[in-house]
Amino acid sequence: MALATRARTDRRPSTTRIVWDSTVGKKAVMAVTGLVMLGYLVAHVIGNLKIFFGPDEFNAYAHWLRVMGAPVLHHEWALWGIRVALVVSVILHGVTAYQLSRRDIRARPTRYVHARTSYATRTMRWGGVILGLFVVWHLLDLTTGTVHPGFRPGHPYQNVVDTFSTWYGNAVYITAVLAMGLHVRHGLWSAAQTLGVAGARGDRALRAGANALALALTAGFLSLPVGVMTGLVD
Repeated sequence: MALATRARTDRRPSTTRIVWDSTVGKKAVMAVTGLVMLGYLVAHVIGNLKIFFGPDEFNAYAHWLRVMGAPVLHHEWALWGIRVALVVSVILHGVTAYQLSRRDIRARPTRYVHARTSYATRTMRWGGVILGLFVVWHLLDLTTGTVHPGFRPGHPYQNVVDTFSTWYGNAVYITAVLAMGLHVRHGLWSAAQTLGVAGARGDRALRAGANALALALTAGFLSLPVGVMTGLVD
């Protein structure tokens, strides 16, 4: 009995557990999952821009998403694989962000006399909350149609036009896109620092690249509601 107890006591935690429990490990998880989601955003905005080529091309793109990988993969298998990877990334990103925030608070339990939270920190925190809520809305709006009164399954082009023909659809989407732009701008820089990409010489170029990518993504996503509101997409 004593030997069994000693064996359990002497058992060392796994490498995965050690990495997960460390601050550096959590930051690395945040960085990697953030880059996974960033890659998705880049692919997503490129696909969204097909709406400017008309309903046939946009609907064909939406159909391709469901059959990509065929005939090796079954209908929507690849799409569901991407969805699962994104869900896992979002959960890990959110959990590590929360845990790091709580760890930071415990490290300095007494509030500063003057607010010391940086603009970037506030942007990342609230931007993440806004984006999380938007993802739920976006799925209910254009995937399931739950909050979309005129939703028509199999007509993605018309569903997008309908969404951006309402003031609330535009308000929700534009707010989320602006939050996304700020989140990408600060998050990409933070991820580069965590992964050791940023250096003394490359800091300026990396900041410029993060700003340019955030601006390009913001402009790309905003072009959809602007296109519908101006009649360019109808």
